Amino acid sequence: MLRQRIISSVILAPVAILATWWGSWAFALLVAVGAVIAAWEWTRLVSWSPGWVAAGVVYIGVPVLSILWLRGQDRETAFWLLLVVWATDIVAYAAGRIIGGWKLMPRVSPKKTWAGLIGGTIGAAIVGGATAAVLHLAIEPWMLAGASAILALIAQAGDLLESAVKRHFDAKDSSALIPGHGGILDRIDGLLAAAPAAAVFCLALGGGITAWR
Repeated sequence: MLRQRIISSVILAPVAILATWWGSWAFALLVAVGAVIAAWEWTRLVSWSPGWVAAGVVYIGVPVLSILWLRGQDRETAFWLLLVVWATDIVAYAAGRIIGGWKLMPRVSPKKTWAGLIGGTIGAAIVGGATAAVLHLAIEPWMLAGASAILALIAQAGDLLESAVKRHFDAKDSSALIPGHGGILDRIDGLLAAAPAAAVFCLALGGGITAWR
């Protein structure tokens, strides 16, 4: 399973990075394709129940608009969001496997641990601080580290939310499109939660992270 996860990530990550770098139509096309697949997975998952389908419009639609808006602010902001979410996922997974310990919400997601939650948050904070330092942003590194830690907590809450929905409908994964990961929703559940929060940060602080003071 771990090998499949790594291979899938090695294939998919460069696509996301290149589309984010190019922006414009390439980024919009990638987001649109992802949104269509996510919507298909959601409707399958909730068995086309009207109320749940309507909830899916918000669950997927708001983050999609947020991501497109964030990339429109500047390239750096989009990369920051992606790196924070990826760091959260990777470090949380590693900390959970290596440290283990108390379960976070065993009835919702049996494999999630407090060590994973804390590790993922610390990993995201480090990425945020490093982003501010490497890009020589006007904002202090510790401030972007703090914002990144908040996004990490929100991303992990998004992960738990999707797990709760899957458990409600007695499903292990949203689909089997991505070997080792499940479906698109299983891969981007944290991003769907973190993107609107990042957009709120940007709205409050006057634009993308390059404009933060």
